[in-house]
Amino acid sequence: LRAAVEKDSVSVVAVNDPFISIDYMVYLFQYDSTHGRFKGTVVHEGDHLLVTKEGKTQHKIKVFNSKDPAEIQWGAAGADYVVESTGVFTTIEKANAHLKGGAKKVIISAPSADAPMFVVGVNHEKYDAANDHIISNASCTTNCLAPLAKVINDNFGIIEGLMTTVHAVTATQKTVDGPSGKLWRDGRGAGQNIIPASTGAAKAVGKVIPELNGKLTGMAFRVPTPDVSVVDLTARLEKPASLDDIKKVIKAAAEGPLKGVLAYTEDQVVST
Repeated sequence: LRAAVEKDSVSVVAVNDPFISIDYMVYLFQYDSTHGRFKGTVVHEGDHLLVTKEGKTQHKIKVFNSKDPAEIQWGAAGADYVVESTGVFTTIEKANAHLKGGAKKVIISAPSADAPMFVVGVNHEKYDAANDHIISNASCTTNCLAPLAKVINDNFGIIEGLMTTVHAVTATQKTVDGPSGKLWRDGRGAGQNIIPASTGAAKAVGKVIPELNGKLTGMAFRVPTPDVSVVDLTARLEKPASLDDIKKVIKAAAEGPLKGVLAYTEDQVVST
């Protein structure tokens, strides 16, 4: 929502959250431990949020509190596109419930088992507006890895590759050691450990770049940082390539067809 306000190119008209009250929404939007205070105002009037920032369009947002997406009246609220970001309704069948409420399109903000998957700059041109009503935008890690893999594969060909993501902590992790229903290590304190974890990003790349299907594998390390993750890609190439060759094509892509998606720097940057 902050990005929508800042870019001022999307009108947010409705939101659904079955677990918190509207005044709690105001508080959570106003104050953010990672991104800081919102540099604007947010208040609520009845069942609407009013989000205002100087020089930007005001967003009047209808608030729903439904656990069943089929009950949400998206159409009545004027919502054409719904972002499904619960992590629960990630298949076409489950996400289809949003269409029953009047939405025209659904974008799943996670990998999907059966919905067509798109990454901007990689395969977005294959989107069929007439037929693709429910799509997946993949994961954050896939959006990081796929553009890079595309540039390398297009220029040198990838025989096989291994990706490792060093990933910031997430809300599913424990603040201190506790029981975990799946892997025991997942229950270890997030602020004290580097925790190996699985990731579906490498497999997802094969869905957006079919010629890489089955060629990439990888894993994740969850580390005690609140924000920003990094992906390291090691690949065996079909064509010989020096470090300078690789840097050259990545820089060219970042300044050309992938501008706004991929960036290139030789500054000694860190994650903050």
